[in-house]
Amino acid sequence: MTRQLLACEAAERRTETLNGLRLQFLQIGPNGAPAISFLHGGAAHAHWFDRVIPTFADRFHAIALDQRGHGESQWATPPAYATGDFVRDLLALMDRLGFRRMTLVGHSMGGHNAMAFAAWYPERTAALVVVDSRPYLPPDRVQRMRERGQRPPRLHASEEAAVAAFRLLPRETIADPALLAHMARMGLVRVDGGFRFRFDPACYADRKPVDCWPLLPRITAPTLVVRGEHSPVLPLEVAARMLETIPNAELIEIPSAHHHLTLDAPEAFNAALDTFLRRAL
Repeated sequence: MTRQLLACEAAERRTETLNGLRLQFLQIGPNGAPAISFLHGGAAHAHWFDRVIPTFADRFHAIALDQRGHGESQWATPPAYATGDFVRDLLALMDRLGFRRMTLVGHSMGGHNAMAFAAWYPERTAALVVVDSRPYLPPDRVQRMRERGQRPPRLHASEEAAVAAFRLLPRETIADPALLAHMARMGLVRVDGGFRFRFDPACYADRKPVDCWPLLPRITAPTLVVRGEHSPVLPLEVAARMLETIPNAELIEIPSAHHHLTLDAPEAFNAALDTFLRRAL
């Protein structure tokens, strides 16, 4: 990986207790600047945007949240991983930090949560960027997710072994191996007997995603839908239907990228996001 500034090298790490959970987030950018929040996907963490956030930190107050059950944020006990739970966390964070409105950039699960937030709280949403995320998860996909969540967390003997075993889901990627290794290391925690990845399996086993299709017409914010050219998660026909359903939406496709396009093609993604934000805000 060409040596470039990563968000986590310059950002402040903060923890706030919201809705009874300790939630950690990265924060960078001028106080008083327009707020932008980056929301990662399932089983991921805030660092999925480490190659994205520095591009925008000069003119936005950027937040990258470890959503509940992920990264260094607390697990919900008993499990509470419905879309509404994630949305309430984001709303509470905005209120705690004093942000009246915020631009939302969400990948995969984070994009699903961002769509719901923008529909339920249009007055709090300045702009919406849905990154390779679909409004509805088919029952068979949810069932596979729940089956995966029944497996106990895998224990790795060393940090090196954990990094070597790290795989994206879906696995296809053209990301720089050094960036993938960084994603792995930032998601690890030392426990008795070795290392495991910071992710509550119950977030899969008890995931309760809302059907966002009926919600999409309620979104009033300018919206950018981004898909990877080779992504199986957001087929082109689904993206086209989203454009027909969200009142003020546009689509861009990142060439050669798969589902994890902030890792596959961060420069191309940053350019597309920058163009959209300069026009939309």
